[in-house]
Amino acid sequence: MRRKQLFHTLWKIVLLLLFLVASFSFAMFQGGFVSWFLFYSFLPFAAYSIIVFFYPLRLFSVERAFESNELKAGDELKVTMTIRRSVPFPLYYVVMEDQGSELLASPLGWKKKTVVHPGWRREASYTYTIDHLPRGEHTFSALRVKTGDFFGIFEKEALIPCEDTLLVYPGVIDVPYRSLENRYDQGMTSSNVKIQKDTTMATGVRGYQPGDRFSWIHWKSFARTNELMTKEFEERQSHDVLVVLDREESAAFESMVTFTASILHSISRKGAQVGLLSHGEERTFFPIRGGEGPQSQMQHHLAKVMPDSPERLERMLKGDRLHNSQSAAVIFVTSTISKEKILAINEYVKQSGSILLFLIKREGEAVSQEERSLTAFASSRGVSMRILYEPEFSSAFAEVKRA
Repeated sequence: MRRKQLFHTLWKIVLLLLFLVASFSFAMFQGGFVSWFLFYSFLPFAAYSIIVFFYPLRLFSVERAFESNELKAGDELKVTMTIRRSVPFPLYYVVMEDQGSELLASPLGWKKKTVVHPGWRREASYTYTIDHLPRGEHTFSALRVKTGDFFGIFEKEALIPCEDTLLVYPGVIDVPYRSLENRYDQGMTSSNVKIQKDTTMATGVRGYQPGDRFSWIHWKSFARTNELMTKEFEERQSHDVLVVLDREESAAFESMVTFTASILHSISRKGAQVGLLSHGEERTFFPIRGGEGPQSQMQHHLAKVMPDSPERLERMLKGDRLHNSQSAAVIFVTSTISKEKILAINEYVKQSGSILLFLIKREGEAVSQEERSLTAFASSRGVSMRILYEPEFSSAFAEVKRA
């Protein structure tokens, strides 16, 4: 490859010398003002070509600027590329081409290549737009710079490193969340007793049991009967939710990520505590918590998550207790369904509260008869299952029955 490039360069030098010899020979044999004028007029262009050949493009410095760093899938992004040079030289043209990630290399209708005419200017820039950004972590590695002389004899090209990383979060759709009634909670916000109680409102008294708190003893009853009695409180229901994302390879995976990000945002905005289990090549678990910090961490994970699960969800359910409290509602997001998967989820139902299963379908993808029959089978096993297309995400909880 290097020999070929060396031969190509030597041939261009020889070609330029041939032009010089030809113009000089024409002036010598033809004589006259016109022939010598042509020869002397050609000399500056020949000298320019030689200087371009030795001009150091790698001494250029490059800067990339994004209009915004907080982006979601489907947004538009403007990128400004600026080159600066310390050695001024009248370059006739410079071709600038930004080198983006493979995800951005697909035909998305964005112009990343342009031609500028810097002349003597030390600085040149251009702006291009990327429409409909795909979700993910995108790396911009370098700027390809190309220039040449007037005749196109000598062309120089250099790849100038300029690394930047852009994180595009999944799009979020407004999904009105309807809290699910399940067992009385004890999860992340519980005390050491089996049921979390609202200790601000006593509803009665009962006999003392080992494990009752000292502060719950009803002393007035003890004074009258000489028997320890414990206050009974109003039991509160849990609003904790664990979302499980099935990362098996699927054509509907991007829709699944969008739906997962949307319900996490909606549940958190409702004031409930939410966690996420993302099972893929690496199993990632975010405990059930509230607040902006955990929500930001989960959205950051969903921005980079890939469909790389090495095993099916049903196997993972059998070998893992999902780090879930026994009272939290569990929402499964998947794109495939089978009897084995429902049975595996059913085994988990025995340990948990409300179970919802969302089967995400691509727009235009038909629902098979088997999937319809499995919906009834899931219901018979205590699993509430719903088939969803992306345009229906906003009504995901509208028809979900309370457990």
